[in-house]
Amino acid sequence: MTWVTGADGSPYGVTNLPYGVFRQDGGSPRIGVRIGSWVFDLAGAEAADLVLAAGTLCRPTLNDFMALGRPQWTAVRQRITELLTDPAHRSAVEPLLVSLDEVELLLPVEVADYVDFYSSEHHAANVGQIFRPGQPPLLPNWKHLPIGYHGRAGTVVVSGTPVVRPVGQRASAEGPVTGPSVRLDIEAEVGFVVGVPSALGDRVSVDEFADHVFGVVLVNDWSARDIQAWEYQPLGPFLGKSFATSVSAWVTPLDALADAFVPAPDQDPPVVDYLRDVPHRGLDLRLAVEWNGERVSEPPFATMYWTPAQQLAHLTVNGASLRTGDLYASGTVSGPDRGQVGSFLELSWGGAEPVRLGDESRAFLADGDTVTITATAPGPDGTTIALGEVTGTVRPAR
Repeated sequence: MTWVTGADGSPYGVTNLPYGVFRQDGGSPRIGVRIGSWVFDLAGAEAADLVLAAGTLCRPTLNDFMALGRPQWTAVRQRITELLTDPAHRSAVEPLLVSLDEVELLLPVEVADYVDFYSSEHHAANVGQIFRPGQPPLLPNWKHLPIGYHGRAGTVVVSGTPVVRPVGQRASAEGPVTGPSVRLDIEAEVGFVVGVPSALGDRVSVDEFADHVFGVVLVNDWSARDIQAWEYQPLGPFLGKSFATSVSAWVTPLDALADAFVPAPDQDPPVVDYLRDVPHRGLDLRLAVEWNGERVSEPPFATMYWTPAQQLAHLTVNGASLRTGDLYASGTVSGPDRGQVGSFLELSWGGAEPVRLGDESRAFLADGDTVTITATAPGPDGTTIALGEVTGTVRPAR
């Protein structure tokens, strides 16, 4: 229970407490935590000695706080919970609560590196059938390692940022042409934000996942399918992906998701030693995709073949270092049914089966379309936790 007005029963109650960065009246960026429809100003709280975090909560991004490590993350979370539940602290904390309606939400993390994986068997099989008809849907290596590619950290943007339709090369009957993408798509994903770095040459094991990963964000890895189809062989995604990746403004700490871990799908054939995570666990996150306000899909993250711990272990098995602020995403989340897919490529089956949106049909995104991805997770004692939404509207090519 919390004394904060309207927060009890909210999916952003005291069992959640996601972190973000906000600005009020054009002022400087400040770190806060969401409680109901309020932002608790943690910069103000640390300045008043209500919370102690070595001054890191007074910084313009979460990076310095995330670098402190799990013992400090847990201690600060416990203190915030105490401040928001014990009425004895109300007089000191209430002046530091700001209505969400009065703030601008900013990118919460200075992104160091961005890696995107390809970890849904259902998505990979669908894409294989669409792009390589008549061939095996999964490539021979897919069940032996988490496939991924390195993206562009500089084009990761906060939810609400407009997305400009990308221009690039695509194939045509007359040969390659250059122009705006005509098959602009989404990818509904879950992202993991690294707090504690690792040294170059070190390998992070599956057992060290919670020591390094601070929290979770929703991700829309916007994709230009026509540009991607022309460029992706032999080196994989490039300009078809790098123009924009949207993330939610709120980072849900791993501690808030303790009740959301569930057994992950069985892996056959058995994985190699460094990918063997015991227990083999995924997260029961239930995503929803809205296209111009109409819910078109409900992707289940619990069906992902490769787990977040396995992805992190694979990311570092060659000795690649982690940096505070690294973001790695799951890849498109898709379930076994058409109504559970995380891309419009799958929803429209490569454009062959357009989707009805009101009085219109869509296979891919038109200028002016808005896509919003939300998610919930089970919390303690039957509660429900919401992850921060990620939304974006398509603007015409420049």
